Amino acid sequence: MVLEYDRNKELQAFDETKAGVKGLLDNGVAKVPKIFVRPAEELAKELNSRRADIQVPVIDLGGIERLDCRKEIVNEIKTAAAKWGFFQVVEHGIPIRVLEGMIDGVRMFHEQDVEAKKEFYTRDNKKKVRFQSNFDLFNSRTANWRDTLTMSVSANKSLDSNHFPAICSCGSLDVNVIF
Repeated sequence: MVLEYDRNKELQAFDETKAGVKGLLDNGVAKVPKIFVRPAEELAKELNSRRADIQVPVIDLGGIERLDCRKEIVNEIKTAAAKWGFFQVVEHGIPIRVLEGMIDGVRMFHEQDVEAKKEFYTRDNKKKVRFQSNFDLFNSRTANWRDTLTMSVSANKSLDSNHFPAICSCGSLDVNVIF
């Protein structure tokens, strides 16, 4: 007797744990669940279509305070966002200690006990803080082996650090960035 595979049931069960991929590892998963396994023909096709000459666009914000540079930089951002959907930003003025603190905070968030992370697990995109595994978990053909912590901040709204996980706080670092 062959049991029929119910992908939606497995996706739902995984999502309801609110533990993400790291939760699987912490629980000693011995085999990658089927929802994460991509078909061999899909992988082969992707390997054959990869280009080695691809370079992520780099946007240099140095000089953005000057009106003559600002327009050019804005156009570079528009082009990169439209063509690629992402880009690397350099000369942004954010001190390296702040960047390292952000990386440490996110790492510590993911390494903490699952119960502390569950408070932030949601699929509600209106929430300022979202911890989830795969933003497109129920829509993608194959789930990705990743967990994501998203912290949304709008330039036109004040930042209330009480909304964010305490473990991600960078304390009282003084950061002034001009946009």
